[in-house]
Amino acid sequence: MPNNKILNEIPKEGFLKVTDVRNEALTANQRVVLMRRGNEFFNRGDIEQAKRIFLTIGYTDGLIRIGDYYNSKNQPYEAFKMFKVAPAPDRVNKMIEKMTHIIQSWIKE
Repeated sequence: MPNNKILNEIPKEGFLKVTDVRNEALTANQRVVLMRRGNEFFNRGDIEQAKRIFLTIGYTDGLIRIGDYYNSKNQPYEAFKMFKVAPAPDRVNKMIEKMTHIIQSWIKE
């Protein structure tokens, strides 16, 4: 079956829950500094470090860019998590539709 490739891409450790807990203890100035630092990491290609910062400060645009990055690297599970946490409902819905079509094709097989 051609869709077995998708099943093989499920991480061995399973799915990790990523929450949208924002650090409310940060001042506006601290958030700006961290946002800039996260953007520097992202622009240098250090996606994991940028992701950690963007998750910490709850930076929606940064999380969407991380999701887009994962999507472009054919990592839909990571992309979906970032879009969900961001939140980016348009991207989440688009991915859900795509997953629905895949599942429907599996059922028809």
